[in-house]
Order: sequence, then C-alpha cells, then structure tokens
Amino acid sequence: MRIVGGEWRRRLLRFPDAAGLRPTPGRVRETLFNWLGQDLNGLSCLDLFAGSGALGFEAASRGAAKVVLVESARGVLAALEENHKMLGASERLEIVCSDAVKFASLTALRFDVLFLDPPFNQGWIDRLAPLLPRILTGDAVIYAEAERMLESCGEWRIARHGKAGQVHYHLMQRDK
Repeated sequence: MRIVGGEWRRRLLRFPDAAGLRPTPGRVRETLFNWLGQDLNGLSCLDLFAGSGALGFEAASRGAAKVVLVESARGVLAALEENHKMLGASERLEIVCSDAVKFASLTALRFDVLFLDPPFNQGWIDRLAPLLPRILTGDAVIYAEAERMLESCGEWRIARHGKAGQVHYHLMQRDK
C-alpha cells in the first residue's frame, strides 16, 4: 500500500495478512484528506485501530505534529514498527500496544483528529462513544469507517459521508 500525499508520498508500506485487516483504499484516503485539508501541521491525531497504519502514517506524512497508532495484534504491531523505522518518523509518531477501550480510558492525551476504523460487527463504536469527550479536543473531528451508515458517534454528527464497496466512511463533527 502506498502513502497518497505529503512528505512520504508514494512510499510503500508493508503489512501482514491478518484476519479482519482492511487497509483504507488510496482513493478513500485521498477523499478523507481533501475533507480534512492537505496540511495537518500542528494537529494531534489518534489512529485507534491502526491495523495497516495507513491513516496514521498518511497523517504524519501530511505534517501532523503528533500521531499515536494503537494496535493490539502483535504481528500487525511488528509491521507498524518496521514501517515506522523505514520512514524515519521519529518522535512525531508513537505506536502503542493496547486495546482501544483501555487506551481511551487511561490516556491523558487529547487529540484533534480521531481515525476510528474498528473491526466490523463487534460494537466497538458504541463502546467507545462515551469515552471520546475525554480524549478529543472541543473542535476535534472523527473519521469513522463502518459496515453501515452511522447517524452519530456520541456527541459527533455526520458532516460528510461516502461509500466504497461495502464500507461506509464518515467525517463527523461535534454538536455545537
């Protein structure tokens, strides 16, 4: 999989075959970063179900000040570490081995952008929604992928929506 834009544009990321791993396709990532703006300078981003790391590495490539990738699968984690090392992402990018709910419950960090692409049909979004206000800034946005169209994610409502194959993708903003 290739990074679509920014500093590491066209760089190839490698990741293992793993059950349920669905890297966000390049055209969807391109749409997402058109929605967010190409320049993420100064923003902190959380990729809560990192998987391939496509969204987190893309955000770091586009200048995010801090990107945290959270993943619980050890084999996938090793691939994230290898890609991190290959890109020379230094301190801008941090990889954390943790369950998403545990991380969201315990972290003291706050983020401007949340990438939320959990395994489908397991209720992750509903479990995480109550925890999001404590880890997201007041004007944070959420990018979520799901097996169905989402109406909301806690206090966040759909600003934009698209569909690619069986995947619904959403950009959400907090109710004002």
